[in-house]
Amino acid sequence: MTNWQATRPTSDQARAWARVRANLRESAGARLFDQWLKPMELIEGDEPDTVRLALPSAFATNWVRSHYADRLHLEFKAVLPEVRAIMFETRAPTAKAVRLTTTDTLDLSTPAASRAAPTPAPAVEAQASLFGGAETPAPAPRAKAAKVVAAPAPVPAPAARVGGDRPPLDPRLTFDRFVVDSSNRVAFNAALSLAEPGAPRFSPLFLHGGTGQGKTHLMHAIAHAFLESHPEAVVLCMSAERFMFDFVAAMRARDTHSFKTRLRSADLLLIDDLQFIAGKDSTQEEFFHTVNELVGAGKRLVISADRSPQSLDGVEPRIIGRLGAGLVADIKAPDLTLRRTILNRKVADLPDIVVPNDVLDLLASRIRGNIRELEGALNRVVAYAQLTGEKIDLDFAVATLGEVLRGAQRRITIDEIQKLVSRHFELKPLDLVSARRARAIARPRQIAMYLAKRLTTRSLPEIGRKFGGRDHSTVIYAVRKIEELRDTDRDVDNAVRVLMKELEG
Repeated sequence: MTNWQATRPTSDQARAWARVRANLRESAGARLFDQWLKPMELIEGDEPDTVRLALPSAFATNWVRSHYADRLHLEFKAVLPEVRAIMFETRAPTAKAVRLTTTDTLDLSTPAASRAAPTPAPAVEAQASLFGGAETPAPAPRAKAAKVVAAPAPVPAPAARVGGDRPPLDPRLTFDRFVVDSSNRVAFNAALSLAEPGAPRFSPLFLHGGTGQGKTHLMHAIAHAFLESHPEAVVLCMSAERFMFDFVAAMRARDTHSFKTRLRSADLLLIDDLQFIAGKDSTQEEFFHTVNELVGAGKRLVISADRSPQSLDGVEPRIIGRLGAGLVADIKAPDLTLRRTILNRKVADLPDIVVPNDVLDLLASRIRGNIRELEGALNRVVAYAQLTGEKIDLDFAVATLGEVLRGAQRRITIDEIQKLVSRHFELKPLDLVSARRARAIARPRQIAMYLAKRLTTRSLPEIGRKFGGRDHSTVIYAVRKIEELRDTDRDVDNAVRVLMKELEG
């Protein structure tokens, strides 16, 4: 029995936070969690619909807001349905602080078995680091009660709350910080136009482009500009995944009326990553009616996806038609000049950090297709340099980004795989997506599915849809079958090797 009495969380948010931390540690992995998410702390307040999280440096706050805002909102929403917003704040770093933890504080990041007997954990003394406090164990007396040093008052980071219904907009994602060139000029000008005061000239605006090309930046910029000219407007911004999650929750609670009223009362609705509702019939039904109501009422609607409306497999034709009736603007992959300009802008935002030009040239030339990966690579180099105390140079960047640089090779598409497999086996591309089950066609089809799973990032349902609308279980069977045949059938193994070499070459 112990008389340990300290910082035992009792509120609903504190209990939810323990569960969210455990989920984040499991999904993100120990290394990423310890480096970026572990320093995050819950600030308990009087608003049950708002969760306030604090991090010890502006750098860490911006990184978590950029990469984990939506995930944190979904995690909290799953435990506490009343949560509508996540607020991020920067806590001024201190030279010393004591963080007290015990196995009796509902910290679910450890297995249940290890929490069976409550024992006091050692106190932790913070030392200055990238986050303003890297933790190193310090001995603590076991007989005496632990002393808890009060943390300094949190310093709110600039953020805008939107309609009280979503995590804050990222203050960095504005029009004046969007780097424009020929690859994104049409999309940029369309976004500017939609955010202007007065009746919208078109709606919806559909933005499409590859992952990390700037779609989310433009959506946040539209919201920022629209709120500047319409401070009292209701603006909702969510991912298609969250749209689906909230709709399903409303159906289970038998309260779809509130869901519909909330969305259709918006003056500006922004929905990101529409491709995630592919194949979700009930969600698409509600999405279609929401689009109709907003467009019919003259409201502004912005939707983004990783491909054009006509290429959205598994999305109803009437939705595609409605989206195509507005303005469709694509964002192409950035060229070398744009990538270098973006890196220059990012380096200018990092105080007291010197990144040599040859390192920036390396990043711009090797990471070609994705702005988000480009910025992430720069952040990784800077973070590792600060954590290790080493100087940033070309050798350090190459050593730090070995996996990233190797993974930045050309992306392979399912269409390329289908064309190459058809040519190799002297078939027509339509044969691979047909219903024909003759072995001369079925085996090449299975090989193509196997290659799609090995060489692309598409999910099993997406691969199945690209092969004539087949079920994901068919794809699983094909992958396992080819894996078995590669061990027993030399012809199949040779064919796979030749095809993979040509695709990866």
